[in-house]
Amino acid sequence: MSVYDKYKAVIGLECHIQLLTKTKMYSNDVSEYGAMPNTNVSVITLGHPGTLPKVNKRAVEFAVKLGIALNCNIREENQFARKNYFYADLPKGYQITQDKTPICTGGHLDIKLKNGTEKRINLTRIHMEEDAGKSMHDIDPFESLIDLNRAGTPLLEIVTEPDFTGGDDAYVYLTEIKKLVRYLDICDGNMEEGSLRCDANISVMLKDAKEYGKKVEVKNMNSFRNVQRAIDFEIKRQIDLLESGGEIAGETRSFDAVNGSTFSLRSKENANDYRYFPEPDLQPVFVTEKYINAIKSQMPELPGDLFKKFTREFGLSEYDAYNLTDLKGLALYFNELVSFTKNYKAAANWMMGSIKSYLNENAIDIEQFHVKPKIIADLIALIDEGKISNAAATQKLFSELMQHPDEAPISIAQRLDILQSNDTNALQELVNQALAKYPEKITEYKNGKVNLLGLFVGEVMKLGKGKADPKMANQLVKEALEK
Repeated sequence: MSVYDKYKAVIGLECHIQLLTKTKMYSNDVSEYGAMPNTNVSVITLGHPGTLPKVNKRAVEFAVKLGIALNCNIREENQFARKNYFYADLPKGYQITQDKTPICTGGHLDIKLKNGTEKRINLTRIHMEEDAGKSMHDIDPFESLIDLNRAGTPLLEIVTEPDFTGGDDAYVYLTEIKKLVRYLDICDGNMEEGSLRCDANISVMLKDAKEYGKKVEVKNMNSFRNVQRAIDFEIKRQIDLLESGGEIAGETRSFDAVNGSTFSLRSKENANDYRYFPEPDLQPVFVTEKYINAIKSQMPELPGDLFKKFTREFGLSEYDAYNLTDLKGLALYFNELVSFTKNYKAAANWMMGSIKSYLNENAIDIEQFHVKPKIIADLIALIDEGKISNAAATQKLFSELMQHPDEAPISIAQRLDILQSNDTNALQELVNQALAKYPEKITEYKNGKVNLLGLFVGEVMKLGKGKADPKMANQLVKEALEK
């Protein structure tokens, strides 16, 4: 038994998601990534005396959407508070957030782990707040530079219960959160650009202990993989420290992605005194049941619901369903496609095969794919009806369809002369020619080498220039050989 088996980890995550609103949380300053530094600011963002903030209505709508999707309780009366602390990129000297009245409480997200088991991650709260600016330490060798464009950007912070036990389940959870906010169109989920950020609170305890160990917060992880690595490193570091007789310091640490380790940023032995008090310049925002129901009626189908639909109603494998629901655009295209065909497996194969390959080769998204789902369903029908072979469809018809996306597949098949022949007499003649070419193989087949059937069928398909119906060809060859 390893020394690490004596302990269990207790981990909670705090995710900040930047909202895809056109303007900032409490002002009409433009909220966008990549603008020239310090151009998306105003006296309101900078907190000049006499200026008054105003709550972004769209941000409240996005918070309600996320709360519904995560099965939360949504608060009716929402108040705002000032969180006071000094930081160079916090221009007002305080952050407008929600303290005792978060818009969402409770809730959960069910995730599927690598071993196939399901796990429920419970949530503590989701609250609205504004982002700070951005300090840059790697541009000037002597000074830190500050860009306040990000200051005031609307954020939702999702705080979980300490339900994670390691880096693996944290990775799966973050993947599902990213997928969910993209389906809801409230955040692009781009961790590299900072629109989805995650901090991890990690402690370890003996498995039979009654009290949690001292908590360490790890920040500055810019990918899901690095969150996973940081958590796994920190669990091992804390256990090694305890086993050597040391004590865990309550602190904030950062993650070094190069060597895969965490390092101390600052001590948290004393609780931060943020001196929260009600924001005097903002009235409470009331979220009524009527408002919530109106948003519910406009909600898209969510990835978890689509996953169940694709596996239970359409009989797809979990692998296919997971890949089809990975991106909202793919899932919606497939959902429309299967309204025109009942061959769900073929539809999934075309989505994950030829269509996805075309998207990757041309570096485009499914939204830029100009072939309508009904056309793909017509293509599938041609194969199902035996009018063209699957090989001809994938190798010839599909590429031609990419050049003529509005042309009917049957028309393309006729133009390319790839429609299969169902003329039994014509096929029988091809079978006779194939058998005449390999008389010695007929004897071998009759002596037990039944795998030679494929040789004769292949020859028939070759003589028919791909237009022979393979099922009929297979049947006629078999009948001829067994006479």
